[in-house]
Amino acid sequence: MFKHLLVPVDGSDVSKKSLKKVAELAKADGAAVTLVYVSDPMPPMVYSDSTMGYGISAKEHKSACEAYAKDVFKKANTALGVAIKAKALHIGNANLAEGILDGAKKAKADVIVMASHKRTGLKGILLGSETHEVIVHSKLPVLVLG
Repeated sequence: MFKHLLVPVDGSDVSKKSLKKVAELAKADGAAVTLVYVSDPMPPMVYSDSTMGYGISAKEHKSACEAYAKDVFKKANTALGVAIKAKALHIGNANLAEGILDGAKKAKADVIVMASHKRTGLKGILLGSETHEVIVHSKLPVLVLG
């Protein structure tokens, strides 16, 4: 059915759990898989890893994002299993949904497969849904795994 799956990953438990279903889908269709991680290209004013916080340069921020993306891809590939050889794509974009859609174009995917955090009610209104934003703006089909 699908030949190239684009799968956004972020290291969350929801994202990790969906990868088993992605592997099953890819095996069933013989589809290629591209994992995409989107990070904000602009460093925050202060990193709050410590109680004091500290400033960081754009170069240090980019390096930290690349290291984190590499770790997310490694864990995602492990979750997919050895039978799936996924490509990795790290996109810099302040808007997560735009980054995912950009990744789909760059990867030449024919479907976006996303996990849903299932935010409803007040949480859904306040936090929004990146999945919903991707669905609204995508020209490709979006398969939502719950």
